Amino acid sequence: MPGINSHRFDVDAQMRKFAAEGRIILACRTCLESRPIDGTELCPISTMADCVQMVEWADRVITF
Repeated sequence: MPGINSHRFDVDAQMRKFAAEGRIILACRTCLESRPIDGTELCPISTMADCVQMVEWADRVITF
């Protein structure tokens, strides 16, 4: 995902590892539009409804 890597952290590699383990990654539309970054297949843009549904069914939710 362009714009999120740094010289200290390979965020793209970590996201791919996370997804390869069957986990779901959703991107906040407001957060992406404020940067401006588009969603990707790995990290699609989500709605508030998507986030609420995820919190309801997930046993754990990580935000950053």
